[in-house]
Amino acid sequence: MNDYLEHNNLKNLKEDKEIERKIQLILRVGKVLMESGADTNRIVRNMKRVGVFMKIPERRLQIHITFTTIMVNINTGDKSITNFQKCYRHGVDMTAISGVSKLSWRAIEQDYSLNEFEKELRFICLRKRYYKKPLVMISAGLACGGFSLLFGGDFFAFIYTSICAMIGYWTRMKCNLLKFNPYASIAISAFVATICAYFIHFMPTNTPWHPLIACSLFIVPGIPLINAIDDLVDNYITAGMTRAINTLLMIGSMTFGIAFAIKLCVVQDFTSLSISSNSFLVCAVAASVAAIGFATIFNMPPRLLIVVACGAIISVGVRNFLMLEYACSQATASLAGAVIVSLLSLKAVHIVHAPSHVLTIPSVIPLIPGVFMYRLLFSIINLENVDNMNYHHVLNNGVNTTLILLAIAVGVAIPNIFFRNYINKLKEDKLMFLVRTKSKRA
Repeated sequence: MNDYLEHNNLKNLKEDKEIERKIQLILRVGKVLMESGADTNRIVRNMKRVGVFMKIPERRLQIHITFTTIMVNINTGDKSITNFQKCYRHGVDMTAISGVSKLSWRAIEQDYSLNEFEKELRFICLRKRYYKKPLVMISAGLACGGFSLLFGGDFFAFIYTSICAMIGYWTRMKCNLLKFNPYASIAISAFVATICAYFIHFMPTNTPWHPLIACSLFIVPGIPLINAIDDLVDNYITAGMTRAINTLLMIGSMTFGIAFAIKLCVVQDFTSLSISSNSFLVCAVAASVAAIGFATIFNMPPRLLIVVACGAIISVGVRNFLMLEYACSQATASLAGAVIVSLLSLKAVHIVHAPSHVLTIPSVIPLIPGVFMYRLLFSIINLENVDNMNYHHVLNNGVNTTLILLAIAVGVAIPNIFFRNYINKLKEDKLMFLVRTKSKRA
């Protein structure tokens, strides 16, 4: 009797250890995706796919995700095992998102063992970024220089903006290295970039104020905003609201740094000056430069840089065409540009073998309304001097800025809004086909 009980206890212990290991691997997958900037729906989908690879029935696997915590529960029928994983570092790594997605499919197709899966997942976690820090700093500067051209700046403004943005990005890297609070790092880097742009605007150029507008745009939290909209649309309310608050804190920190620099330098409101767009060709080059710059910051695989450059040219081209030829508002035109790129990315994923968000987000970043954001900033700074007649200008700037940012985020989320069930059905059919094929081989 004692031998029988001991045998059962050892068997249960081995089963518990195997379940614990599976839970830890699923949690690690979720952590990598969350800390790399994936939306919650994608995180859950990949974690469940890994569960299928591990032969865990979907009804037995429960997943709960917030912005900072991931919980996984496996119910075996006679016992329930739950574990948690905290997520502290929230950055952007498109290569990791793409790598985990491919690994989850490959593990099923090639019938990986747990050891093989863990080894490849560890490789994804420890793999060095494609781009060295000096190259990322230069790319951030060129991306902001591209924005300067998109806003109508000349070549000298492009150079000055790039230099100021590089200094600001270098400052942010140093702040992160010194373990500063992330919001403090944003405020300090925005302050430094703006101060540099103020002193450099005395240099010879026909568009002296454009560097001041564009030099801090490498900080704009495009991915957190888009992920917040995605999560709210997908009914992940807790995660979506947390991402939205995080986005507001990032924008607030950036605004504080810029506003402090403007007040310190006693910069007068220059946003009423005529700011006209450059030619379609210049805008196309500028959009591609900005998109490639942000793609480098996001650690996108080099083979996809040309793809996002083309996507940026399309999104900005559509926006400018609708605004200039059909007098559409910037919000409407930006929405159209983001929607078209999002829909094209659904087809491109099968050609370049990368998740749609990896292609879409850097492509729509050049649509950011930097001029309207600065007009809103000056309206807020000078609010005490605004009379009743000019309050509608303050309101107009705020509404336009908000609508354009929401239009970009909603445009990226369009496939999820209208085609999510269809896309999920296709992925589920593919998954079931692989599982059945795997069962027949066994």
